[in-house]
Amino acid sequence: MDNKKISAIIEKTPGITKCLMTGCDKAKALEFLAPLAIRLYLVPVFWMAGTNKFSSFSDTVEWFGNEEWGLDLPLPFLLVFLVAFFEILGAIFLFFGFGVRLISIPLMIIMAIAGITVHLKNGWLAIAEGTGIFSSVRTESAVQRLEVAKSLLKEHGDYPWLTEAGNFVILNNGVEFSVTYFIMLLVLFFMGAGRYVSADYWLKRNDKFEDYVNQK
Repeated sequence: MDNKKISAIIEKTPGITKCLMTGCDKAKALEFLAPLAIRLYLVPVFWMAGTNKFSSFSDTVEWFGNEEWGLDLPLPFLLVFLVAFFEILGAIFLFFGFGVRLISIPLMIIMAIAGITVHLKNGWLAIAEGTGIFSSVRTESAVQRLEVAKSLLKEHGDYPWLTEAGNFVILNNGVEFSVTYFIMLLVLFFMGAGRYVSADYWLKRNDKFEDYVNQK
């Protein structure tokens, strides 16, 4: 590329940059889509988590309280009930965009406690991988075992049928998902439910309208 072309590009850069920035500013009209997408993503996560705890309540209580193979948490019956209750309530509130900032607080606490008590000891990765900056001796060993399991299945089973609905993986159960959900809730805590498609937005507008009428 010759010097004239380089000079022409440099001269046009401020104009192009300004045009892009203007486009980005206009896109703010659609900013309500971001909190809406986060809310709708988290709804089934917490709904399934809460309903599953209630459907297997006694087993979950035993896991919460067992000292040998469980979490060894105090008051496991009460804890399971509260966690499941707030997860279901959180799913409902997030769906309707009602009290989003408020409900984000107990949900973040649940994610933090789950990350520390259940997942942290397993590292970062949710699914075991043998390479990458988050791989560990644990995940590398898991991948080796997975390869052995695959070879046995290929030799003694119908491997194409077994993997028709998806590939085999080993669940590492690290903090990846709990941290991701915590960050998403943190965004909702500061951003709120978003405009237009949330009960919070319309309730707030109604309050402002009533204040305006009362001032008149």
